Amino acid sequence: MKKILPYNKNLKGKTKVLGDKSISHRAIMIGALAEGITTIKGFLKGEDCISTINCFKDLGIKIEEQNDIIKVYGNGLYGLKKPKNTLYVGNSGTTIRLISGILSAQDFSCEITGDSSILKRPMKRIIEPLSLMGANIDSNNYLAPLNIKGSKLKGITYNMPVASAQVKSAILLASLYAEGKTIVKENFKSRDHSEIMLKNFGANINVNGNTIESYPIHKLTPQNIEICGDISSACFLIVGALITKNSHIIIENVGINETRTGFIDVLLKMGANISFLNTRYINGEKVCDIEVKSSNLKAVNIGGSVIPRMIDEIPLFALIASLADGNSIVKDASELKFKESNRIKTISTELNKIGCNIVETDDGMIIEGNRKLVANECESYNDHRIAMCIAIASLRCNEPIALNNYKCIDISFPNFFGILENLY
Repeated sequence: MKKILPYNKNLKGKTKVLGDKSISHRAIMIGALAEGITTIKGFLKGEDCISTINCFKDLGIKIEEQNDIIKVYGNGLYGLKKPKNTLYVGNSGTTIRLISGILSAQDFSCEITGDSSILKRPMKRIIEPLSLMGANIDSNNYLAPLNIKGSKLKGITYNMPVASAQVKSAILLASLYAEGKTIVKENFKSRDHSEIMLKNFGANINVNGNTIESYPIHKLTPQNIEICGDISSACFLIVGALITKNSHIIIENVGINETRTGFIDVLLKMGANISFLNTRYINGEKVCDIEVKSSNLKAVNIGGSVIPRMIDEIPLFALIASLADGNSIVKDASELKFKESNRIKTISTELNKIGCNIVETDDGMIIEGNRKLVANECESYNDHRIAMCIAIASLRCNEPIALNNYKCIDISFPNFFGILENLY
């Protein structure tokens, strides 16, 4: 399905983005393991998060929606039931990886699979540490579908070979059931929503820098959760305002957890006019209103510890660096190859179609700045972040871009175009 994208627009006004995708997944999963009713306000009703709900319903958890509040009737750590059919995660890598940590400790066996994209995404990264804990997981050469036979788990010390919140979270969820202490050590700190939420629910978790210690527990206590706006979604609007003339927007109630704000830090180094208003904490997560004005930006090189903190925003960085003054380099971002698409290749290919000059490298890109964008026909590769990035790029064009397969945006940002249009 093709969409003719809006073009030659600037953005003005106040808005909100939908609930944080990462927190929404975790609220359902951890709420299902608590004893009692967890209420969730601001849940993201994107396709990925709906897949998590459906999986836990199939595992015997009652989940209701009442006036935009999600109620999860937790059955406790050992209250999940063997599903009648194969669990299906759709396009959600978060669902399949995190739930594997939980399923590894149950007293039943089950199979879990997903769409064609999931069947290509690497699962060795979770199978290896979970197997060290005693998990029994069969796979198709470390690819889904996964057949998981519940086992008795033991604590391990695990040095993360790659910064991945999904892998870390799978281990931490398994550690709730494991005998003894589990230690996870990261070289670079990945997003820590699991640690924050598990602590709020009563898990015995200690964080010291890049080292997390977790101990088995008997029960989790249900919570009332208010989910902040997703910083990864907000970043598309932020870039839209920065790159278009006479733009001035305020995005309200956005989560600014420091493990997620690498892209904002980079934008500030580039000279972006971004302010943080009304900063506060909700359920342990730092939240604020973000004010953005049009800006002239300069090139910057990125790599190292900032990459895990902006991994979802690197396609946007490729766009904004193409419009900045000077040339930019992205390094240490090989993890992009294992997302919904190979994002190094797909974003380079599509932005080059519309006037950019991006050269792929093994672990990133070399990006020429000061480019003039032109209209063309672009592909999404069924990757929501590639699709939204092209839509934001179109705002700088004098003619419309045609985007194929744009509906994949619903995976993470179902009302993206509606929110964007309200800012014209």
